[in-house]
Formats: sequence, structure tokens, C-alpha cells
Amino acid sequence: MSAADSLMPRRSFLQVATAPFALAIGLDAAAQAAGPQKYGADSMPGGTVDSPLVFVSIGADGVVTIVAHRAEMGTGVRTSLPMVVADEMEASWERVRVVQAPADESRYGNQNVDGSRSVRHFFAPMRRVGAAARQMLEAAAARRWAVPTAEVKAVQHEVLHLPSGRRFGFGELAAEAGMQSVPTHEQLQLKKPVQWRYIGKGRTAGIDQAAISRGQALFGMDALLPGMVFAVVARPPVVGGKLQQADTAAALKVPGVIRILEIPAFTGAPAFQPLGGIAVVACNTWAAMQGRAALNPQWDDGPNAGYDSASFRREQERVVKSPGTVYRDSGNAFQVMLEASAGSRVSAEYFVPHLAHATMEPPVATAVVTDQGCEVWTSVQNPQAARDGVASALQLTPTQVKVNVLLLGGGFGRKSKPDYVTEAAIVANAMRGTPVKLVWSREDDIRHGYYHAVSLDHLEAALNPDGLPQAWLHRTAAPTITSLFAPGAQAAAPFETGMSATNMLFAVPHVRVERAEVAAQARIGWFRSVANIPHVFATQSFVSELAHRAGQDPLKYALALLGPDRRIDPTAVSDVFNYSESPVDYPIDTGRMRAVIETAARGARWGRKLPKGHGLGLAFAYSFVTYAATVVEVAVSAQGELGIVAVDMVLDCGLQVNPERIRAQMEGGAIMGLSLAMTGEITFRNGRVQQSNYHDYEVLRHAQAPRVIRTHLVGGDPSLPPGGVGEPPVPPVAPALANAIFAATGKRIRSLPVSDQLLNLKA
Repeated sequence: MSAADSLMPRRSFLQVATAPFALAIGLDAAAQAAGPQKYGADSMPGGTVDSPLVFVSIGADGVVTIVAHRAEMGTGVRTSLPMVVADEMEASWERVRVVQAPADESRYGNQNVDGSRSVRHFFAPMRRVGAAARQMLEAAAARRWAVPTAEVKAVQHEVLHLPSGRRFGFGELAAEAGMQSVPTHEQLQLKKPVQWRYIGKGRTAGIDQAAISRGQALFGMDALLPGMVFAVVARPPVVGGKLQQADTAAALKVPGVIRILEIPAFTGAPAFQPLGGIAVVACNTWAAMQGRAALNPQWDDGPNAGYDSASFRREQERVVKSPGTVYRDSGNAFQVMLEASAGSRVSAEYFVPHLAHATMEPPVATAVVTDQGCEVWTSVQNPQAARDGVASALQLTPTQVKVNVLLLGGGFGRKSKPDYVTEAAIVANAMRGTPVKLVWSREDDIRHGYYHAVSLDHLEAALNPDGLPQAWLHRTAAPTITSLFAPGAQAAAPFETGMSATNMLFAVPHVRVERAEVAAQARIGWFRSVANIPHVFATQSFVSELAHRAGQDPLKYALALLGPDRRIDPTAVSDVFNYSESPVDYPIDTGRMRAVIETAARGARWGRKLPKGHGLGLAFAYSFVTYAATVVEVAVSAQGELGIVAVDMVLDCGLQVNPERIRAQMEGGAIMGLSLAMTGEITFRNGRVQQSNYHDYEVLRHAQAPRVIRTHLVGGDPSLPPGGVGEPPVPPVAPALANAIFAATGKRIRSLPVSDQLLNLKA
């Protein structure tokens, strides 16, 4: 039984729609409410539900409508999950229509799209939805023909009577199928993998591809309502700051400006609350921005006014020198380190700065408030948190708030924190009956985001005569995500150290992982791959350094360090495991990791003679129950110019539901990982973010991109539950790049971004 299977009660499928023209079938949302919880907004489970979650309906015309309850931000989930339903129910994909679900936890369970778990958690439930619909159609046909159900079979939008060849279309059976009993869990007959038409085939067209390519798809910025006005907000430049005064008279003189109103500053922990400030409402966005420029606001910067990136890094460097809170202590690493000779001990520190999500589409939301409640149109990863935030701010019940989910122009974790939606609702509440589109500029997005935690990792190893470590110490210092929800929190949550630190896979007998405490002075939010990014950069860079010290090939050294193939109970290496996944379903399999490493090496032709100035770098990681490895080839000129020649990326995510989308996520992960490693850096001075747009918070340019990205999928065993795909490609990229630079130049990169050190690189 998979982890997803364990979420479902015995009778997981519910009622039939009463409409005479359609079959409707769904899941018990209470089962989803009881499912795996993660962190932040995902720790808000739903309650017991009485009404069904309807996923599938069939019209009299035969069109099958499938509800997508997870938001689409480029991962392909609006295609992949409906595709699973269609496959199991034998629906022809050409006659499937997908509709997006609004926010409703009581019906849909958790809808928060992060943690690389949409397919991972909903593959099995969606199969059961499709199988139940298929069996109800078959039962309806058998009843009409007065034949045993064993003689009928659904095949590509029809139900056939096998002995006679008679057939009915789905639409002809919809009403009668709706009167059949919903199969119990035990009665469901799932297809065998060999019978799948769409799952794992990689040939199903994305449901939104045509509309996106024609410019017809609706993203958050595309929302347009009659009589709509526009708003922007002047926010405090320092988190926790408050407005002292503003020249509202000057702003109101700007042509097109309609109204000025204050948004209250948050109280307590930041969570998903607006930062506060002053909103300018106008007849168009340009007028609103000009009105904001005329405000000349003055701020009380509050307790974080002294936040400075340079001094904070010095504090991190200080605290990692001393023991911290222990999160893993296997064997007796501390004592072994003390007794080891100075010549056998190696240590290094690695730094990753704050990072901004910098999505192509900045945050945006459109809202209208009437006496009946509030309706919102927005791009959001966490529609339920958006609904709850609006309800709380406007003192409404959640049922009085409707959140319509549009396509996301990028998310990466930023849009699961819907402060911008609450802002739009507050302004709309002051403009009763008038729709308000609240827009964030690129500068707003860069300067007022939720940033990936700035991280400093200290690693030590005590080496055996063969160069392999007998003891391993990993001490990390980074502000914790829990500071979003608990004022003053400095202790990390176990899931943070569980990301590629405590769940270290190497065959080292003595391991100790510690966390030093440092205060958050900015809004710290989850980011694509979260703490895996700094932890993998540190550990995989350190492995390369140990290989060099031992005089060994980095590939051979890494495989030796991985040890013999074995299956590890994750509870033995971590306090929590990938957000409460079952260790029975997801043991760590070092043989699968070995396979992805070796595949990446073969793809890059590891060991071949390279031109002068070229180098290959390897890194690998286990995250979101998926195994990933990356080899980067670089070329460094005599003048220190860095070129990225090729990236070979390998993923073993277990069952591959939609291979085309997996490869797309791998390619996107390679580009994003290189972008973060090369130029990604947010810095603070006097509490203020120093960057503002793509000119000083750069993303990878076309000329910097690798000449080729080769993606390799291994595994794919349909008996294995699916792992995550969206996030695992990112963490190995930066250390693979840094290790390649060392191979080409002999210069170590221990601090990101790489761009700060390019002048020191010479072939």
C-alpha cells in the first residue's frame, strides 16, 4: 500500500449527482484533511466534511469534465492528475475538459501546491476516482443490456459488450451510470500498469499548452472585470516598520488617482499578513504608481532597522564555531573528532545568501467586496490560505470568500504566502462594489518578499588512512522559517535540518548534525527546494574537497562514500522525514542513488580527456523522496571568463506519471539552479533590501545558459510510489558548478554567488 493509499477510508467514493444528464463522482475530502501535513500554511488541516468533492462529471454529449484542485504554475499538474483519472476511466483525452477548482478545504482537502507532492499524494486517489467512474459506466451498460458485468468493458469513451460487439458512448450512459452504487474500496478494479494509455507514456498534450502559446491563457495579471480600478501599495522598507506620515494631498492631485487609504501593519509574527503601508487607488496602474511616488512616505523602521548582511554573516561565522542544538548524533562523532590527529581533520564553511523568488509574474490579485462577501481572482499556490486571510482581515466567514485560481506565472513557494491577496481584499473592502486589481511591481516583489534563509554551514571530517571519513560534523546557522509563525523563533524545525543534513546518506559510522540559533530579521519563507539548497551545496562541495585531499577521482570517491547498496529506515537518520511520509513506503535506497550518479557520469562521459580550462563537477542529492544527480561541464578562459558547456541531469522519482513534464522540470531546475549559483543574492543594509529589479538581482541570461542540457530518467518502476519532481532538480546544480570550476581552475567556490569571484578565476 502506498502513502497515498493509506490516506483513504474504506468507502472513499461518494454520491451521484442528481442531474439526469450527468454522472458525478468524487472523493471524501475528510480523507485528504487527514493526509500528510508539511509546514506553514500546510499545517492548517481541514475538518470533517459532510459534502462530497466532485472530481468527474459526464455530460449527455459525452464530454468528460475533470476538476483540477491543484494550481498550475508550470509543473503540469493540471494535466497530470486529470490524465490519471482519464486513463483509469478509459476516457479519450480529446474529449476531456479540465476545470479549475476554487479554494475550498472542506470539499477538496489540502490544496497548497508546494512540497513537490501534488502527484505524489494524489496519484493513487485519482486512479480510484477514474476506476470508480469506469465501473459505474460498465454497470449501467450491463444493466441496460441485461448481461453480466463481466461481459462489458469500457474502451476509449465507449462501453462494449464483448460477446456481441454492441456499444454505448459515455454520454448515452451518463444518467443511468449516475444511479449505480459507488464501488467500495474493495470493489475497485484498478488497471494494471501494462494497460495504461497515458500514464508514463509522455505523449499527452498539456491541457493549457495551446492557450498559452496563443496568448489566450488567463494568468493573475489577466483578470479584467467591468468598472475595475487599480491599486499599488507603498510598504515599509524594513520588516516591522510603520508609517509615520505621507503627503496624501500631493498623491490625490495626480491625474487618475481616486483614493488613498492606509493598510494596517501586521501584529505578532509576519505569517501571511500584509506588511502594512498606504494604498493608492487609481483608474489605471500608471496613475496609481505616480500617486505612490508623490506620497513621499516617512517610516518608523522598527526593531529590524539595523539588519546588515555583512555583520549578520560575521555573526553566523561566530556561532558555527561553537556546538549547537543536536538534531542527529549517530555513533560518537564529537569524541572521534576530539581524538583525531590534526593531520586527519578537515573543515570548511559554505555560504548561501538570501534568495528572492523573482517569479516572471509578480504577485497580483483582483478582488470585489459586496454585502454578500468577497470574491477574488488571483495566481496563488495556496488558495485556502488566501481565503482564510481574506476572511480574517474582513471579518467574514470562509464561506463568504471565493478564491478563483488562475494560472501562475511562476511560484517557487512565493505564491503560497498570499499576503498580496489580503491586501487586495482590504482595498476592495474600502471600494465596496468596485473590483480592485492590486499589482506588485518588480521592485515591490524584490524588496518586500519572503526570502530564502541566508545560510552558513560548517563541516568537519576526521579521515581514515584511506581518505574516507570515520566521523562527520555538520553545523548549520540560518534563520528559521518558523519565525514566520512564532515571534522571535530561532530554533529550527526538524524538517529544516531533515533536508539533506540529518538524512545524510553516506556510510560514515559517526555523524553529528547541529543547528546554531540566529534571529530572523526579514520574512523568511520557503523557496523551491528550501533548506536542501544550502545543505547540498555544503555537503557536496565538501565531498569534492575530501576527494581532492585523498587524491582520488571525485566520482569514485563519492561512490565509495555512499557505501554498499542498502535500504535505510529514514526514522533512523532524521527526526522527521520529508513531511511525515511513511518510512515503510519511502525507505532511502542507496542503490537508487548510486544508479543516478553513475547515469549522470555516463551522460557526461566522465573520465574523458578535456580541453585546457574545462572541468567536470558532480553533485547529487536525495530530496522529496527523489534521487537526483547532476554533472556540469564548464570552460574557463585565460581571462577568467566562465562558460557553461553542458549539464547532465538525472532523476529517479519512482513511478513516472508524465515523463515529458518531468524532463521540463529538470531543464527548468538546471536553469534556476545555475541562476541562483551564478548571480542570486539579496543583501540588506539598514534593514533595507539593496536590490530592486533584474539589473541588480540578475537571473541567468541566454548568453550564460549552458549550450546543452541532457536529461536522463532512470527507474520508473510502476510498483514504486511517485516521488517529487518540481524541487529535486535544483539542489545539486550549484555544487556541481562549483566542483566543475575547481576541476578547471584549482580554485574553490565556497560562497555564492559565483559572479562575485569570477575575476579570480583563471584557467
